[in-house]
Amino acid sequence: MTPGTVVADISRRHAVRFIVLLGVVSLFADMTYEGARSITGPYLALLGASATVVGFVAGFGEFVGYALRLLSGYVSDRTGRYWAITIFGYCLNLLAVPLLALTGSWEAAAVLIIVERMGRAVRTPARDAMLSHAGSHTGLGWGFGLHEALDQIGAVLGPLIIAAVIAFEGGYRGGFAVLAVPAVLALVILFAARINYPRPRDFDLMPPDFTRRGLPRAFWVYLGAVALIAAGYADFPLVAYHFGKTGVMPAAWIPAVYAVAMAADAIAALLLGRWFDRVGLYAMAVATIGSALAAPLAFLGGPGLAVIGMALWGIGMGAQESIMRAAIAGFAPADRRGTAYGIFNAVYGVAWFAGSVTLGALYDRSIMALVVASVLLQAAALPVLVWLSRAAPGAGTK
Repeated sequence: MTPGTVVADISRRHAVRFIVLLGVVSLFADMTYEGARSITGPYLALLGASATVVGFVAGFGEFVGYALRLLSGYVSDRTGRYWAITIFGYCLNLLAVPLLALTGSWEAAAVLIIVERMGRAVRTPARDAMLSHAGSHTGLGWGFGLHEALDQIGAVLGPLIIAAVIAFEGGYRGGFAVLAVPAVLALVILFAARINYPRPRDFDLMPPDFTRRGLPRAFWVYLGAVALIAAGYADFPLVAYHFGKTGVMPAAWIPAVYAVAMAADAIAALLLGRWFDRVGLYAMAVATIGSALAAPLAFLGGPGLAVIGMALWGIGMGAQESIMRAAIAGFAPADRRGTAYGIFNAVYGVAWFAGSVTLGALYDRSIMALVVASVLLQAAALPVLVWLSRAAPGAGTK
């Protein structure tokens, strides 16, 4: 083994460790805020908020959360303070949750819920930019896929912890208080990652491109495909609403089916990430074909087909949270990654929100209309993805 090979192997091991550290941070972070989100609606109601207030707080929190990513991504690139911005965002994101246990009014709780979403917005572009540098050693798809798989473990465990607390009569406040434990663990591991890997950009194998200014046309074309997929995706609350309203399955099955989708998400993120590193955006196109079939199966099928549909829904989410994000690094130069991820997240969030509203309105008129719209919107992204795969075969991979 040559000295160069030894150095490369050591660098790869450090890159993997960095990705795992950030993945474990996300695991505990998701445990914290996904656990909280599972009860914020009824908690606001308990404090006296109306349904209108609950809807506004949820919607405004998501809107602010995605809009801020534009500013956060731009600032992280302009200042180069990726770690500082990531840590600040995580602190806002995580510490707001246990503070909910101390609130005595819905107004105070609403502010903390929105602050939690703001924190997530602040840290996401900078964190993804750092992950993309380490991913150049492991393969971008595999790196983001591993991170997403760890992330989803927390997303499943958090609500289960809250369910256990409530089952043992700990109440909503007790649930928020318990979530202080994973919140602190996430921050401790985050600081450990900062100490051990202060310059994640050093992982990047690609030399800086000083000749490229701005983001390439392919990036903006890719965002068009992203928007179509996001707009055509039926949000789980709408799917769960359908299951409950039509009696497709018992109410107790619905959380279990969601758990199936989350498990499919985690597995798909790893497998599709590895495949993406070999074939590029063709992997995203194949995943989109599968996710487009989720709506017909979930909304038109019986219990068995609905479960299959939710598994496909989870696979699609795994693709969106791993390879869809990974591809951005292939389009954007290293010094514009924060900006690129900020724009990507904002476009994705706006399209998701617009699509959710549209699909919900269509459901009230005709379930078939919802299914057709969902399939057509996602299918419209396929020619764009195939064209990008051919026009820029190296896009998204390194």
